[in-house]
Amino acid sequence: MTETVVLKVTGMKCGGCENNVKQKLSELEGITEVKADHKADSVEVSFDASKIDLAAIKQAITDAGYVVND
Repeated sequence: MTETVVLKVTGMKCGGCENNVKQKLSELEGITEVKADHKADSVEVSFDASKIDLAAIKQAITDAGYVVND
């Protein structure tokens, strides 16, 4: 079952930051699509909920050096 969430993520300053987030999340099993927008401080993630949960997605973004705001 594919789910899509939009997370508020701060710390992204440029396109390079967007690409970093996309790369980190794309390495995870179950991620199907990532759209990062540093101007809007948002990351839209589509994922297979049977393979990965939201906590793991948020942790990957945090591990990449950015802040997920709930």
